[in-house]
Amino acid sequence: MYRNLRGRPGAVLAAAAVAQFVVALDMAVVNVALPAVRSALGFTPLGLSWVVHVYALTFGGFLLLGGRACDLFGRRRLFVAGLVVFGLCSLAGGLAQEPWQLVAARAGQGVGAAATAPAALALLTTTFTEGPGRVRALGVWSAVNAAGGALGVLAGGVLTEYAGWRWVMLINLPIVAAALVLVHAAVAAEPRPVRRERPDVLGAVLATGGIGLLVYGVVRTDANGWASAATWVDLAAAAVLLTAFLLVESRAPAPLLRLGLLRSRWVAGANLLVFLAAAGQFTAFYFVSLYLQQVLGLGAAATGAAFLPFSAGLVAGTVVATRVTATRSPRASLVAGCLLATAGLAWFARIGPHGGFLTDVLGPSLLTSVGAGLVLAPAAAAATTGIRPGEAGMASGVLNSARQLGGCIGLATLATVAAHRTGTAADPTDPAALTSGYALGLAATAVLFVLAAVVAIGVLPGRRTAGPATPTAANPAEEPRLEGTPS
Repeated sequence: MYRNLRGRPGAVLAAAAVAQFVVALDMAVVNVALPAVRSALGFTPLGLSWVVHVYALTFGGFLLLGGRACDLFGRRRLFVAGLVVFGLCSLAGGLAQEPWQLVAARAGQGVGAAATAPAALALLTTTFTEGPGRVRALGVWSAVNAAGGALGVLAGGVLTEYAGWRWVMLINLPIVAAALVLVHAAVAAEPRPVRRERPDVLGAVLATGGIGLLVYGVVRTDANGWASAATWVDLAAAAVLLTAFLLVESRAPAPLLRLGLLRSRWVAGANLLVFLAAAGQFTAFYFVSLYLQQVLGLGAAATGAAFLPFSAGLVAGTVVATRVTATRSPRASLVAGCLLATAGLAWFARIGPHGGFLTDVLGPSLLTSVGAGLVLAPAAAAATTGIRPGEAGMASGVLNSARQLGGCIGLATLATVAAHRTGTAADPTDPAALTSGYALGLAATAVLFVLAAVVAIGVLPGRRTAGPATPTAANPAEEPRLEGTPS
């Protein structure tokens, strides 16, 4: 039976989708369980935040390295290795007896996810050629990715309430097992690559350290604040390392990130758009979740259920986007999606302290999610347009890094803005004060989607390229020029 699936695009898509689902699920499923985790393991308030932060830190920090490792050592190998690490660390987290054990397990999950996520996307971009087939595959991948994040809240609430917090970690095991079975059945083992060039070790160290410090500095703003010396030291050190990384990459014979890749308007524009859209989407998700629980008084399970229309809207938007992008440039769907999400978030910004789910949440949830769904697959298609197979992992790592950094930086920044608005009230715990801060944050996310629409209109080419860049020369300088790429 397995041999009948080997090499079939649909089976490869299923394996990639299941793996991406568990990675996205884990970014959300733990959040709802945090109060129960604190009570069970005796976390301090600051220590508890690292259950979330350390995952973002290792996931974001190792994505570029994970993406390039796919090209150097094989996409299937990295996919399997990442899933195994992710699954073992999920088991360790579910069995944790001390705070440090859970934090270490979450760090390991981030490393596993940083290998799995770019490998999954690289498998899709090398299995499906540019055109309608790849767009449909990326549509499924994007819908599953979005559904994993949205359903994570529901799963976290239900599992915590009815099975115990440990199951928010252990639930990953059967999903990881299914993905491993699928990839074994669908993807043939790759021959060991014969490499004459040496791995870009210095670039890997600089990129991982720079991105890791950037994420670390940003996530610590909830305790230190943006104006603190500690924050600015972290960010300055990150800037130094990332600048050094770019200088090293411009001279490396086999770079972790070939800078010429970013000269493509497709790649550069799509990644900038993804950064802005992720900043808006992740942050909106956070504010709406808080509004449902702290203002409307919903419990964990009910809050998760309230996000089901959002998941449905994402899937609906993705289905429409795949049909539009199959015959037109991704720009058409991206512009429409960004503007629709802007309208939904502007509607969300009108929430009130005495609102309700039907009056303040359902309508804007559907509008925003359909708009976000129109963006997901076309953005991935645009970011992988013209990418040669030997750099599929590199491009996937860049795209996943843009999404992760956008969500992290956007959430930290706008959460501070909202908290400042709330803190100016006489009683910061009053529902009206909380709602005022959330509304301001949601209005800011609408602005981010406006900026994303501007990027789509002003940077992305108006028509699709004739096909992928598939150079026969070993020298990247001899690649055929992409439409929308400066010579």
